[in-house]
Amino acid sequence: TFCVKRLKNLNKVRLVHAEFIWTEPHSKRIKVKLKVQKEVLHGAILEQAYTVEYVIQDQMCESCTRVQANPDQWVAAVQLRQHVSHRRTFFYLEQLILKHDAAARAIRIKQMDQGIDIFFSNRSHAVKFVEFIGKVVPIRSRNDKQLVSHDTKSSIYNYKYTFSVEICPVCREDLICLPPKVKDGLGNLGPLVICTKVSNNIALLDPFTLRNCFLDAEQYWRASFKSLLSSRQLVEYIVLDVESVSSEVNIGGSKYALADAQVARVSDFGKNDTIFNVRTHLGHLLNPGDYALGYDLYAANSNDNELDKYKGFVLPDVILVKKSYEEKWQKKCGKPRSWKLKSLNMEIDDNVKGRDHEEKMSSEYEQFLRDLEENPDLRFNISLYRNREYQPSEMASVADGDDAPTVALEELLADLDLSEEEADNDSMRE
Repeated sequence: TFCVKRLKNLNKVRLVHAEFIWTEPHSKRIKVKLKVQKEVLHGAILEQAYTVEYVIQDQMCESCTRVQANPDQWVAAVQLRQHVSHRRTFFYLEQLILKHDAAARAIRIKQMDQGIDIFFSNRSHAVKFVEFIGKVVPIRSRNDKQLVSHDTKSSIYNYKYTFSVEICPVCREDLICLPPKVKDGLGNLGPLVICTKVSNNIALLDPFTLRNCFLDAEQYWRASFKSLLSSRQLVEYIVLDVESVSSEVNIGGSKYALADAQVARVSDFGKNDTIFNVRTHLGHLLNPGDYALGYDLYAANSNDNELDKYKGFVLPDVILVKKSYEEKWQKKCGKPRSWKLKSLNMEIDDNVKGRDHEEKMSSEYEQFLRDLEENPDLRFNISLYRNREYQPSEMASVADGDDAPTVALEELLADLDLSEEEADNDSMRE
């Protein structure tokens, strides 16, 4: 149809048949055989066949031509920032962007100190990207524009647009002390709560009562707060005894159960006999002999203004956050995983280069991969691909134990390779 529409004066005759004639694939020629009819003298109809030859000419689209001429020619830039000491949020955001192809229109992506910069050739593409980010994490944004050039005769103005997007500094597994105003607005929740999930809403859980709430971006930025302690300050404990207090409940798609536990710091073994009695929301997971990660408030030097507003409030010694599989991770250290992740093609800013930065990034990325294996809810919205270099070992699987967190084979996607797909199709034809 596309080839026929390019013919001129075809409306003067009646087209009755059209078919392709085979040509050599690399000849850049397309031949179409047409049969047309037209009424001649005294109602007689003349039918005749013609062969039309088309020549294929390679040509780049307008946007690709501009990029080829000047790769740094951008119209809109999105500066995505989060003011925290780690990049866990950006590792997760990268996978969401890849799955939804949100940065398909980006002409350049650059990794910065506390975030990334994404450059677009059109303002509407940047606006669409900012809207996507707002649907997956709580953000606040502002935009500005700078005049590049203008034509006084035609009143045409060319601007460069910049969108500054800030992601909320609260991350999953952070310990938060709610301000009194926020605490009262949430029905006297807390004041110490744990962030259990961050999407377009922030999920907060009181680990002592299992009360929970959700804050959207507007509610958070109206009275913003920061974390008291972050996941980088988690301390490993060993569980000595567990006594169940309540039955298992489902809150926001996750299971919790209150329990009283006796724990001791792993680092205290051989030094002292300090034992802590704590109430935890992990009663359905912990058993005597297990390891858990939590916040050590007994030895912490808290200097938080919000905490000082609660007169007479006594901090608990320990707040457990999650079960620890550190011993099992050490057994798997250096072994390839059965799955892998894709990554964006990003440039690295000169200010964030260096050996120390690379080691920090490698350590944080490894922790992100462990979080994906431990938390099925975290990997629900991203795409995991099969690692073809992985060779399973029966001895390793038996040694790891039944409770070791793993990714099921059904969750993995096959990494698409067009060359192999074409070979498979050829073999199927044969």
